[in-house]
Parts: sequence; structure tokens; C-alpha cells
Amino acid sequence: MKNKYIAKRYWNDRATAMGKVDELAKKYGNVINLSLGDPDQTTDSGIINFAFEEAMNGHTKYTDFRGDPDLRHEIAKFYKESHGAELDDSEIMVTASACLGMYLALEAILDDGDEVIIHAPYFTPYSQQIELARGVPIVINTYEEEDYQLSIERTLAAITERTKAIVINSPNNPSGAVFSEETMKKIVAIAKEKDLIVISDEIYGAYTFVDEFVSMINYPEIRDQLIIINSFSKDYTMTGWRIGNLIAPSDIIKTCQQINENVVFTAPSISQRAAIYALRNREQIQTPAIALYKERVMYAAERINQIPWMSVPSPKGTFYLLVNIKQTGLSSEEASELILDQAQVLTIPGNAFGDCAEGYVRIACTVSIEELKEAFDRIEKIKF
Repeated sequence: MKNKYIAKRYWNDRATAMGKVDELAKKYGNVINLSLGDPDQTTDSGIINFAFEEAMNGHTKYTDFRGDPDLRHEIAKFYKESHGAELDDSEIMVTASACLGMYLALEAILDDGDEVIIHAPYFTPYSQQIELARGVPIVINTYEEEDYQLSIERTLAAITERTKAIVINSPNNPSGAVFSEETMKKIVAIAKEKDLIVISDEIYGAYTFVDEFVSMINYPEIRDQLIIINSFSKDYTMTGWRIGNLIAPSDIIKTCQQINENVVFTAPSISQRAAIYALRNREQIQTPAIALYKERVMYAAERINQIPWMSVPSPKGTFYLLVNIKQTGLSSEEASELILDQAQVLTIPGNAFGDCAEGYVRIACTVSIEELKEAFDRIEKIKF
């Protein structure tokens, strides 16, 4: 893309397999799309109706720069009720999506050349977000045979004098892995010893199927060096509302606010009102959704493990499965292409999530059990 009117830093094509799925989905007329994590369910009607009423009542203007005060209050109340954590209002900022929240956090803390550790498989945008903030991503691989737990030895070996932060994502997209309490405590210990900022992406916190979700907020010893990224997209089926929030020390929040004023000014006012309703009614909204996606994930895992050339560990969290296809002898992209061409089922090649996910494809269980059944019925018939 060597166009003289485009900044040279964007001349190299950075498109990923994840970014190509829209076009691939149109390749056949009967594609079952298991690629992107956009739930098939519509946002809860109570959220929609409340947002409509609030818009009619005049909530259509800019909000406070750190977000609607009512929403910040509900976020603080949530952390108190769910995690026993006290938050000061100055530690909370509402953002127009968790993706923007991550970028704001990185932009706020990184100097040119600072290194940020991310564990792979990772959410695809992390590395480029770090680079956009003039940082350097340092990737530490995790592996299926180690239950995708972060190796403390490999982490310590990766830390240099330029290391500023470590990004963790548990429950994890794409693997569905959940860090154990032992792993979390070791990460906290490393952060304290090496004086690192921990950026904890917790947007799938509602979707833990084995143990209760453990937030980094539960470790008060690192509160002054902790940034938490939240989203309403997955936990409340609100992907299109583009609403998330940051929890961080007040000085970091103030800096994020100042940056954000030059990017989007404020998060959408109507989406913020919707989020208020979501938090106030989270139990009745989330309980059936969690049950639905757990049923789908468990069904999909059972079907996968019945196919000779596929396997997947027992699901721990999220609605994603990172499927091992190494027995095929194909690369991730070749296997994903084969599944699309022969079964008309769209997946994402594992290498979109880091080199250690080569030999895998990711599926999102964001369609009905009936569609999942049809998808795996088709996959079972693939000929090599």
C-alpha cells in the first residue's frame, strides 16, 4: 500500500486473518459463520426500552468527560457488591468500547520504545495498539499442554529495563483459558518486584464455567499499578452499543480523559444510559445468557472431540474454542480454508492470535445449537 498520501508507517499491509472474514463469509451462500465473537442474541429488551426512554427524556447530549456520573456510580457499586472493592469516583472512566479503553491506557502510560508484555494466543489488536502508542510488544507464548497458563520463568526472562507493563486477558480470547489463582498471584508478585503496570482485560468476566471469576481488583497490593479494561459488549450482549470502562489510579484516568477529549470527546450518552440499566439488572440479564453460551460451548467441544482430526480441552470460559487441528498436517490457514471450502463453515486461523496458535483454528459459539450441529455435521464429512 505504498501510496504517497498515506503515512509510511502504514505502507506495510497489516491485515490479519481476522480482518478478512467479512469477505470470506460472502464466498458461499450458505456459510455458517463461527468466526467473529458477535453474539446472535439481541440486546436484552429491558436495556433497549430503557435506553429509548432515556433518549426521549433528553439524554442525547455530551456527558461528563469521564462518563455519566450515574453510570460511574453503578460501576463503583458493582465492584463493591461483586468483588468487595472500594473504588473512588476518580478511578473510573467510561469509554466508547474496551478497544478504545485499551488504546487510551497504552497511550497514557507508554513512552517511545517502552516494552509491553502480552501472552499469546492474544486478542489480535493488542500488538498494533501497543505500536500505535509507540510501544514495543513482547510476546510470551502459552501452550495447550500447560493449560495456557502464563509461564513465570518465561515472563521473568522477557523483562528488561524497558518493560513498562504486562497485559493479561483471563478469561482469554481466543483460547477460553482462565488463569488459576496461583498464576494470578505470581503475576502480582512479578508486577510488585519489577514495578510493572498490570493491564487486565476482563471483558469476559461473566463467562467462567468452572471456577468463579477472579478479578485483578482482588489484589489490593497492586492497586496503584493496575488498569482494568471492561466492556458491556460480551457480558451484556451489547457489541453495537460500543461502551466500556477503565478502572485505574486517578492520575492515569485523568490522562486518559485528556487524550480521549481529542479522540471522541465522550462515550455515547444513550449507550451509557443503557449500561446503567444493564448493571442494575445484571443478574436477570446475565444468568440466562451465561447458561446459553455454556450449553453451546460444551456441545461444540463434545462434537469437536468426536472428530478424529480435531481436539479441544474442556472449556473453562468465554464462548470461544481454540481447536487443535495439527493431526491434519495442514497450517492454520490451510485448515480454515479447507473447512470453508468443503463444509462452508467459517473459522479463524489460529495464527491470527500469535505464532504459538499455529496448528489451531478458533470458533465462536455465537450461533444456535441447531446451527452448531449442522456445522459439525458438515465438518465430519470433510475429505482429506
